[in-house]
Amino acid sequence: MEHHKATFPKAEHLTGTLAIETLFEQGNGFIAFPLRVVYQLVPKTDTPPIQVLVSVPKKRFKHAVDRNRFKRLIRESYRLNKHLLCNTLEKKPFTLRIAFCAVSNELPTFSVVEAKMQQALTKLQQRVSETITAEL
Repeated sequence: MEHHKATFPKAEHLTGTLAIETLFEQGNGFIAFPLRVVYQLVPKTDTPPIQVLVSVPKKRFKHAVDRNRFKRLIRESYRLNKHLLCNTLEKKPFTLRIAFCAVSNELPTFSVVEAKMQQALTKLQQRVSETITAEL
C-alpha cells in the first residue's frame, strides 16, 4: 500500500466540456445524501488516475457564499479521504472521473459531508473494483 499525499492539485480537477458531458451522459451514479456521485471509468491517458468535479447548483443555493462554502466542504472532505480510492486504481490502465453534486437544500456541517464522503468513496471503491475485475 503506497502512501498518498492528502493534496488536491489542479491536475486532479476534471475540466473540459467534452469530458464533463461524457461523464454525465455515460456515467453511473448514486446518492449519498447530501451528495450525488456520478462516475465513469475511462481508458488511461496521461491524466492522473482520478479526476474530480465539484458542483453546487445555483438553483439550490442562491447566495454565492453558500455555494462556495459547500464546494469547499466537499473538496476538503474528498482531499482527506481520497486515499480510500487511490489504492484501487494504483497501476491500473484506467482513469476514474467523478462528479460530486450537491442535492441538499441546506448547508450541511463538515462532519456530515465528511461522513457521507467516506461512505460514497467506499461504495465507489467497491463498484470500481467490480468493474475493473470484469474488464481485465
